Amino acid sequence: MIPYTSFSYFIVSLIVLLPALLLGLLGRFQRSWIILASLVMLAIQYWAPHKIWDGVTIRGIWLVFGFAIFQWLLALGFLRLRRVSPNHWIYTGALLLSLLPMACAKFLPLFFPNYGLAFLGLSYITFRCLDVIIGIQDGLVQFLPPFRYLAFLLFFPTISSGPIDRSRRFEIDWKRERSRSEFLQDMDAGIQRIFTGFLYKFILAALIKTYWMDPVASQSGLLPALSYMYAFSFYLFFDFAGYSAFAIGFSYVFGIHTPENFNRPFLSPNIREFWNRWHITLSWWFRDYVYSRFVLNALKGHWFKSKYTASYAGFFVSFGLMGLWHGLAWHYIAYGLYHAALMVSQDWWGRWNKEHHLIGGKGIVWKASSIFVTFNFVCFGLLIFSGRLF
Repeated sequence: MIPYTSFSYFIVSLIVLLPALLLGLLGRFQRSWIILASLVMLAIQYWAPHKIWDGVTIRGIWLVFGFAIFQWLLALGFLRLRRVSPNHWIYTGALLLSLLPMACAKFLPLFFPNYGLAFLGLSYITFRCLDVIIGIQDGLVQFLPPFRYLAFLLFFPTISSGPIDRSRRFEIDWKRERSRSEFLQDMDAGIQRIFTGFLYKFILAALIKTYWMDPVASQSGLLPALSYMYAFSFYLFFDFAGYSAFAIGFSYVFGIHTPENFNRPFLSPNIREFWNRWHITLSWWFRDYVYSRFVLNALKGHWFKSKYTASYAGFFVSFGLMGLWHGLAWHYIAYGLYHAALMVSQDWWGRWNKEHHLIGGKGIVWKASSIFVTFNFVCFGLLIFSGRLF
């Protein structure tokens, strides 16, 4: 059963939501119920047989649990080694081992088409695993209690569609004792987001797909392609933002304040601002763990003559990896590189224009023009992402 895709899922989810509501009304924080609820929902979601090789089939739930236990043992082993010897090569090895299951899931099918180790949500969970490994390296993660770690990794509302939480932020909510009044506040925020999810996914996205995107998808020519570009952009936003709203709403019921993932991205006045508003948890993850660290190491190691060159290379590395994370198809990689080029162009143009004072302005007309131009660049990027451009 795929989360948030059918009304039957929401009916089943009442099994775990009702006890959480009761415990919240009694003013009790349900740490144990977070674990039990996740186990119940994961068993339902992943109970179907999963073919991992010709003639080899297991329940998907055992694949998920095996992955989670492997990652916990890896993180625990790295934590202990880190206390003994903060060797950079040990850190690199831990990162590569943590990435290994996702890399195998993405690359092995290219050579062995019948291979099927991937499961729904693998990419999102891997980001959380890497967050813990990096936190250990930075000295921010000192302990790895198994139940808290597995609850963070397998928290069912966000397992398949994000948003991508951080372990230290999750730990704050995990340790917090929630009163009855705080539960009611969380409940109010959660209900608002759940209803937003229904509006976005099951009404707006469904209408756009049925009456706009699907009809123009079968047509050829420039105008249908242009129409499809806008239809797909709006559909993707409302569908994905709907998923995120559901995940955040369910999380709030359990006292976990999963971070927001969208903030009116199509009203961004420039491409940098867009990536502060679109799939926020993913873009910030790459900003903090890939771009910033790449640029810092590049400046320390004098890899480039200019700090701007280091920054531009960092854009291509981080956005290239982001495209690769979506998939190995050329249009995903092209999508990432396209946005890297936009980020570089914005930075270069901003510095050049500031020096030469060629164009600039303030006020509502200038802002509206900036939003319009940015919106069209973004939509063209999403057309690349869709794979329909050629």
